[in-house]
Amino acid sequence: MMRSFHISCMVSFVIGLLACVWMSDAASGPVSPIGRPVHTYSIVARDSVNGDLGVAVQSHWFSVGPIVPWARAGVGAVATQSLVLVSYGPRGLDLMEEGCTAGESLDRLVSEDRHAAVRQVAMIDAAGNVAAHTGDSCISYASHHIGSGYSVQANMMLTEDVVGAMSSAYEASKGDLAERMLAALRAAEEAGGDIRGRQSAAIMIVRGVSTGEPWSDVIMELRVEDHPEPVQELERLVTLNRAYTYENKGDEAMAEGDLTGALEAYGMAARLAPENIELRFWQGVSLLNTGHEADAMKLFEFIFKADPNWKELLMRLPASGLVRVPPEELERLFSGH
Repeated sequence: MMRSFHISCMVSFVIGLLACVWMSDAASGPVSPIGRPVHTYSIVARDSVNGDLGVAVQSHWFSVGPIVPWARAGVGAVATQSLVLVSYGPRGLDLMEEGCTAGESLDRLVSEDRHAAVRQVAMIDAAGNVAAHTGDSCISYASHHIGSGYSVQANMMLTEDVVGAMSSAYEASKGDLAERMLAALRAAEEAGGDIRGRQSAAIMIVRGVSTGEPWSDVIMELRVEDHPEPVQELERLVTLNRAYTYENKGDEAMAEGDLTGALEAYGMAARLAPENIELRFWQGVSLLNTGHEADAMKLFEFIFKADPNWKELLMRLPASGLVRVPPEELERLFSGH
């Protein structure tokens, strides 16, 4: 089966190359426009433990998230940048989904692009194959480095040390894929980063094997559209995302009757986002619904003191079925609060 996939890729590549040559000679003009000037640094990577696939990026360009990073569960991840041609993202993923490797997919798209000299693209497929392209006309300092299960790439950097710093940081860092990619972004900033400064950042992580439910396959997709310190802000959002993930795990544990597991998960959420009142509120609701009134009361006392509107919200929940305690019982419990 895999042999037939690769034969198909080679046939597609040859056809695409011939079409590219024909079109470049045609009077109709170039195959593609020059594109948007999204000069930046990024990383594409695959978690060697669980197979998750991810992209992380920072740029001095507004809202880099919808342009540079692309990923599809069970397929691969792409970063397309420099004078960016966005179609490298979705088309690259389509080719990898059809069975082409990251290298075959990138070669095909570069061969069809008359302006490949100004593109910088990196791809990784679900098997961990990596490919990258830095066109000769990308603005210096511009380069990429392919390592085991990842590629880092940058253009228009203040120094030529950025890519090396990203690679070293990623390889030396511990933790999950998000933390390791963030380490690469931090290292890029410390090495000088974009010569123009900083503006936006994004991270996207998908499952290495699709569940068949696209809404469940995206593990993390966060964007910082415009911020004076986008990498720091992205780190904050990743931490907050983790807190909400633990909150959901706590709710799932409560639904299974696992109070110990639920309290452990809720505790992690509280430690990651101690100022987030809403997380604590819904923890209290879960505890209240499962008969743990004393634990719920401790949370609600803190919450109502911080903002009395949460008490009003709690009193409205029985009518929606989200609190299984009758309104009169709630009034009795919280009459002194």
